[in-house]
Amino acid sequence: MSLTKRIIFTLAFLFSVIYLAWRGLFTLPFHQAWWVLVFGILLWLCEVVSTFTGMILIYNKQKAKKLSKPQANAKDYPDVDVLIATHNEDVALLRKTVNACVKMKYPDKQKVHIYLCDDSNRPEVKALAEEFGITHIGMTGNKQAKSGNLNHALSQTTSPLVATFDADMIPYSNFLLETVPFFVENQYKRSQDEKIKPLGLVQTPQSFYNADLFQFNLFVEQNVANEQDFFSREINILNNAHGAAIYTGSNTVLSREAIMQAGGFPTDTITEDFELGARMNIAGYQNLSTLSPMASGLTPVDIPSMIKQRVRWAQGVVQSVRNIHLITNKNLSFGQKIVYLNSYLYWWSFSRRLVFILAPICYTLLGWEVVNTNFWTLLYFWIPCQIFQKLALKEVSSKVSTPRWGEIQETILAPFLTIPVFKQWIGLGEQRFKVTDKNAKASKKDILYGWPHFLLWLLALVGLIRFNLGKTPTELFYGSVISFWLLSHLFNLTFALLFFVGRPSYRSYERFKASHPLKFMLSGQLYQTKTHDISEAGLSFMNEEMLNVPLNQKMAFTLMRDQQPLTLMGEVVRVVPLGNQYLFGVHLDLTNKSQYHEYLSYIYDGFNQNLPQYYDHQISLFRRFVNIFYQRTRLVQTKMTREEAQLKVPIFQQIHTTDGTLTLQYLIAKHLIIQAESLLFAPKLNISYQGIDFQLSLVRALSQDTFVYHIDNWQEVLHHANYRQLFSTRNS
Repeated sequence: MSLTKRIIFTLAFLFSVIYLAWRGLFTLPFHQAWWVLVFGILLWLCEVVSTFTGMILIYNKQKAKKLSKPQANAKDYPDVDVLIATHNEDVALLRKTVNACVKMKYPDKQKVHIYLCDDSNRPEVKALAEEFGITHIGMTGNKQAKSGNLNHALSQTTSPLVATFDADMIPYSNFLLETVPFFVENQYKRSQDEKIKPLGLVQTPQSFYNADLFQFNLFVEQNVANEQDFFSREINILNNAHGAAIYTGSNTVLSREAIMQAGGFPTDTITEDFELGARMNIAGYQNLSTLSPMASGLTPVDIPSMIKQRVRWAQGVVQSVRNIHLITNKNLSFGQKIVYLNSYLYWWSFSRRLVFILAPICYTLLGWEVVNTNFWTLLYFWIPCQIFQKLALKEVSSKVSTPRWGEIQETILAPFLTIPVFKQWIGLGEQRFKVTDKNAKASKKDILYGWPHFLLWLLALVGLIRFNLGKTPTELFYGSVISFWLLSHLFNLTFALLFFVGRPSYRSYERFKASHPLKFMLSGQLYQTKTHDISEAGLSFMNEEMLNVPLNQKMAFTLMRDQQPLTLMGEVVRVVPLGNQYLFGVHLDLTNKSQYHEYLSYIYDGFNQNLPQYYDHQISLFRRFVNIFYQRTRLVQTKMTREEAQLKVPIFQQIHTTDGTLTLQYLIAKHLIIQAESLLFAPKLNISYQGIDFQLSLVRALSQDTFVYHIDNWQEVLHHANYRQLFSTRNS
């Protein structure tokens, strides 16, 4: 560590201690009513905990260790039991996970034993297992949720390593090759030095192939990473320094011996994964987390499901920390206690955020003077603390998120997590595991979840106006601290309101950016290109020329991956001009199960490159704020935009104009393809067809007599009564 960093971290710690000590000794409102005093003490405690968690991050960053995949001989790879836990999930969802598990690479595939663990004992799930040649472990009367299901599976399996996957988590083909070598290496090192702790588990990051609600609803799915990435790819990596990576329940390889030594999957908590990982540490095992995602799943796409999921996580962690007696447990090192304490305190951050929001509101509207000080004294203690805290956090800044973006996420979830966490703390929380519904869809009613944020926003706005109305410039200056915090919270709350407004989704399947070699025959000519993107519905490719592709006619498309060809039948259903190229959308016939399973590997074997892995620090929060409003103004045009992307409409009708006889070949989005020799010198064109007046501008020539014209009055055409009739007639 450089001297500069040491100085910054030391001063950040020193000024933080001075500020918090001053706040606790000299600013608490003892002269106010008891409820004001209680709130003042609560506000101070929130500041203490927030500072403490920031210091933990700095501390862990200094202890961070780089983790790289070790080399292992093929013969040393042990047997692995792959457990897929399912509870009432759709078979279609399970199929993707099972298919990916079957296709995982391993030096000796006979050492990989895959089990579909169904605690509903459904015949259709058993049939799915038989179809793929894997083992179905069914059970009835399970009263211990996921833990009961996995413990039952463990009792019927024997391999030394166990890989666990949730029903919606699709592993990449290299999953085992990237995780098992850590166990091989650990076993070898322990044979040389018995003091080295045995390895309990290797956790790969939780990754998702669809945008989470924060990304999607706030229109940042192109430049902001998934909300869970900060924990999975930053915090949990830092936990490696203490051998205490958090087990997140899926995409994990565990030692069977460690599971047994820890007492199996815990049944007295609703977050069995978190507690099992902690109990492995207590039993003397170390846990590691890798950096690169090795599986991707489906994140909730509706607000109720997301809130339900987060409430379960929050209550479960509070519950598990109590179960393991964190503070007094002598079998956990200081560093490991810090890791689990940090996880515990994280779920209290939402309560702290609510207190921070309410503090200036209560001062301006109720007169609660929760901080007893004057302007200059506050600045004297607060400013140095803030400056060096920001500098310290900048030195350990994340590539995945920022503190300000974290505040917005906290603001969104705060009203829903504050009470459940408190209830769990006093022993009145949820005791039963509840599966997150991944099939739920967003609803217009989801906007109603934003009412607490609207109330807080309204109170903050009224407080800001009331506090500053009629004041002199001097009074405004001395009240600037209060105004600053009100404006800051108003900004965050506005983001929250925009989040709950929601955003319509028109896609049935997620699209994955992909560049696979693609071949097809057209009019006796072989075309070789690459895919632009792929999905479960089909694929798309780009071409510089407008191809005379037969409409609604099946064609053979051959994909290439790992030198293995896959030929599928499909039809071009969409042509969209993009710049000086054309995007062709292909609907594939995937009724053949063998072909479908192979095609799934093309889609899901790897991170969805359409989604970002990092936070784009070049874009300010204000620009993101403005972009949300810009994007929302475009939502009213979404239906039109989708109609623009429809398949090309064949016309092939002659019309007579002053420019000569023209043949209208195709209507494609905002363009007309016209054939006529006389148009060579016609940059502008006005024609009428089917009662629709087209105002056209020449874009380019496709050949000597075929031209692409842009429809300048597209909005007028799109809303014309005869347009829909034209479209429906020509595509029937």
